[in-house]
Amino acid sequence: MIYVAILVAAVFLLIAFAVEQLDRASGLPSVVVMIALGLLAQPLLEAAGFVVRGITTIVPVAGAVALVLIVLEGALDIELRRERLKLAATALVMASLALLIYGGVFMLIAAKVLGLSYVQGAILATPLALISSSVAIPASRHLGPHAREFVVYESSTSDILGVLVFFALVHSDGTVSGFLTGLAGGGMLSLLLAAVCSVALVAISTRATAHVRYIPLLAGLFALYAAGELLHLSPLIMVLLFGLMLNNQAVLARIPGVARIAEKISTQTVGELKVLVQELTFAVRGFFFFVLGYSTKLIDFTSLRAWAAAAIILSFIYGLRFVMLRPLGRTFSTELTWLAPRGLITIVLYLEARRTLHLPAYLDGTILLVVFLSAAALTLVRRPAAEPAPD
Repeated sequence: MIYVAILVAAVFLLIAFAVEQLDRASGLPSVVVMIALGLLAQPLLEAAGFVVRGITTIVPVAGAVALVLIVLEGALDIELRRERLKLAATALVMASLALLIYGGVFMLIAAKVLGLSYVQGAILATPLALISSSVAIPASRHLGPHAREFVVYESSTSDILGVLVFFALVHSDGTVSGFLTGLAGGGMLSLLLAAVCSVALVAISTRATAHVRYIPLLAGLFALYAAGELLHLSPLIMVLLFGLMLNNQAVLARIPGVARIAEKISTQTVGELKVLVQELTFAVRGFFFFVLGYSTKLIDFTSLRAWAAAAIILSFIYGLRFVMLRPLGRTFSTELTWLAPRGLITIVLYLEARRTLHLPAYLDGTILLVVFLSAAALTLVRRPAAEPAPD
């Protein structure tokens, strides 16, 4: 049995690598392929007499690990320069407006159609209002550098704001004052702890001389992330800041109190960490979407209500996104309209919402259809001929 497990793991990684290469060559999103493979594997394995139990408990764990790695990978690719501040600010505004508008509309629909309170409707709406960085960042490699940086900023910000808003709603006791208190307190505390922990992690990484240093560093990062989640904060801010600090030595050197730390950051160290994070992200992301497909029941896709709800949600997502991107220029509005996937963060937060709300069964199918179809829409994303930054 041990060698069978080793064989299965090895074959899975080889298949995931082949799917990744297919994505690069044809533009067919690896997310779609991995979910489809998981869907097909379930009935085939069951017919052969293999039943994997407890698979649903793995999905949120793998999702959280993949989310941290993907945000870190994106942050390690960003170079902060003065000419990029406007791009980052634009992405922040876009992510904030999208969360507000999408969340507001989906909240009203949930309240009217499902009979939920407005707070409960907002809890359910938030996962659908977020762009998944776990899908958007890998898909953005087909774009030019300006568009890719915009996607990294926008999707990472969307995830961070979404997690902060979601848990403020969950712990608001159903009152506006409780939500605002949780949002303001959680936001300030998250930023403060993120800054302190990021500086500490960078300091540790510059002083570590042992042969094994990256795994303990990542273990510390994951430990701080888990602690932040248990405290209902937004630890993705810390992950983002940590990656930005490591990859932007010149900017870090201008900050009083940490200039000495910046001087010790080695380009070789950052490069080696990037390679390790990329390798781990590839494996964990593929595993998550495969397990997601495997844990999905095909009957979830047979509900007409699920399809109708998914069609309404996706139509509104892409219609509003096109309108919002239009002021940024024709290139951005054309290329990035279809780059609005719902994915890992949507699944993780929806599973959390389902534990606190009484929801109809067909919504499971709706969420999965939105994730699958929005990932499939990435085939429409192509590298633009020109790469101007938004005006």
